[in-house]
Amino acid sequence: MATFEIGPEHFLLDGEPTQVVSGALHYFRVHPDQWADRIRKARLMGLNTIETYVPWNFHAPEPGVFHLDGRRDLARFLDLVAAEGLHAIVRPGPYICAEWDGGGLPAWLLADRSVGVRRHEPRFLDAIGTYYANLLPLVAERQVTRGGPVLMVQVENEYGAYGDDPLPERQKYLRALVDLVRAQDIDVPLFTCDQANDEMLARGGLPELHRTATFGSRTTERIEVLRRHQPTGPLMCMEFWDGWFDSWGLEHHLAPAEANAADLDDLLAAGGSVNLYMFHGGTNFGLTNGANDKGIYRPIATSYDYDAPLAEDGSATEKFWALRDVIARHLPVPDAGELAGGPAAAPKLDVDLTARVPLADALPSLLREDLRTFTATPSTDDLALWSGFAVYRTRIEADDLVLSVGEVRDRAVVLVDDEQVGVLDRGSHTFAVALPARAGDLTLLVEDQGRVNYGPRIGETKGLIGPVRTASRRLNTWDAGALRVEEAPELLRAALDAPGRALPAGGAAPGGAGLYRGTFDTAGGTDHFLRLDGWTKGLAWVNGELLGRYWSLGPTHTLYVPGPLLRDAGNELVLLELHGTGATRASFVAGPDLGVTEQ
Repeated sequence: MATFEIGPEHFLLDGEPTQVVSGALHYFRVHPDQWADRIRKARLMGLNTIETYVPWNFHAPEPGVFHLDGRRDLARFLDLVAAEGLHAIVRPGPYICAEWDGGGLPAWLLADRSVGVRRHEPRFLDAIGTYYANLLPLVAERQVTRGGPVLMVQVENEYGAYGDDPLPERQKYLRALVDLVRAQDIDVPLFTCDQANDEMLARGGLPELHRTATFGSRTTERIEVLRRHQPTGPLMCMEFWDGWFDSWGLEHHLAPAEANAADLDDLLAAGGSVNLYMFHGGTNFGLTNGANDKGIYRPIATSYDYDAPLAEDGSATEKFWALRDVIARHLPVPDAGELAGGPAAAPKLDVDLTARVPLADALPSLLREDLRTFTATPSTDDLALWSGFAVYRTRIEADDLVLSVGEVRDRAVVLVDDEQVGVLDRGSHTFAVALPARAGDLTLLVEDQGRVNYGPRIGETKGLIGPVRTASRRLNTWDAGALRVEEAPELLRAALDAPGRALPAGGAAPGGAGLYRGTFDTAGGTDHFLRLDGWTKGLAWVNGELLGRYWSLGPTHTLYVPGPLLRDAGNELVLLELHGTGATRASFVAGPDLGVTEQ
């Protein structure tokens, strides 16, 4: 058994001064069959620790449900960290930000507007207690004090940047979290982290907890700020931002490797410890991406490459070698010659999508249950839909002419008699659409594009936010329901196989909105990159696994397909296209295209 303590000057592992050189690696953004590979490459870069957040809503997608298997098998992930001879830092929130849907907070919990978000409020704390009771025993078993890898556990996350509660109330909340963590037999050191800002460091921590900071540049200045708030003990940058995330509609972010290296060198030379955020970013698979809203709503892209040292596909980048060279000046590093030369090109092939179910025909099969009638515009929270898509239906008259909503969260495809007539979009503040001058059935396919993960809009309601009006009246009566879009390939398999669904051979003809399917053979077990030029916006599946969202808006032009998803023959590609495509063909290309950059 080992000990890990916060000494007067250093972290102490078994009583010996230790410089923690860690990297962020989120198990929930990496295929489980690739966890060991990514962890091994962290050791080869010279890291001695792996840090991961834990997203509460990933493990508890519905009330009364908690999963710890498959992609959610945190215990296995930590055991793989230990098997590689590395330590671990666990950051279970309850709030994590992480550009993750809702910052990890369960939407089903915050749908009760009386719950106090990130506050000392009984219902919120009771829910956290249940979360910790389900999660933390597996962490407790893997603490260094019991022969495992876990060195430290975080309490909250950048709390100094949130809310305006007075300091005594904030500290009361943090102390309640400490009690809940300790109640689950966590005996390793606890810590907080905040941006290297005097106000945030003062508001976000406790005198009895070790404070760490987050920053990505101006190291000397930032550690001086941290030292003012952590007058004794080791200095640690818990998030050394070596890149940045991408949002749909913006450029692909890059951070120069040479600047990262210089700042890291300054930090390690000062005796500081570090956690690279990110060491390996990974992918926002499925519908897991979050969003930011600072006046303009911007959902996070599917790729979470982050310009990290280890790219989205697990290949070592120029930054990997630059930061490894810096670490080698301060600590011993293993030989990493096996990673030299870069990745091999991925298989290249075209796939014709050979069957299609039009969007309007597909929607009834995707309903979770029969549509319910409402006499006021429902939110998706009213439908118990915590991510994904919902359908709203009503009747319009010939003199309605315009549809306008108070707000849509976040995007809605508008159809009249199954014909697409426009889009409502939160990001562009498009809250009105012209309607044809005829009576008909109005359908809105509403997409939650990711719950806000940072700032005061955490926990906000999704869906149509009223009032909803036409040129002549207010629309109050709706039939609405949640969709099981994530299961679309299976739910619509029979419809895709039905006579009349086949498309013209060759993939050259354009197509409208709908669910498309094609099959292909390839080199099984190898990473692929899916490119969808000519397609507009939607979701992509390979062999039933939802890769995530695609959007011609960019910046990302490819979707990463992990090798474990692919076999040699009989692979299935399914696309849910929300608008239309110039040609019913998709391509797999040799490498990623993450879009234009500022450089």
